[in-house]
Amino acid sequence: MELDLDESSLAIGRIERALSRIEKALAQQANRPPAPLFAGAADQSGLKAEVAAVIGELDRLIAEAKHG
Repeated sequence: MELDLDESSLAIGRIERALSRIEKALAQQANRPPAPLFAGAADQSGLKAEVAAVIGELDRLIAEAKHG
């Protein structure tokens, strides 16, 4: 499967939005008082999912660049 310019632009847009959400969540986390050990587990899970999404999009773009 070869990515065209439109698909690449959409992928880059998804990456930018995910990175923006990660940045916002980390900024909010830094401004909160320390929470009990397991209180932030949901926040961490969400951040991990965002990071995984970014990595997946980047891997896809890199693979297509190597093959295209």
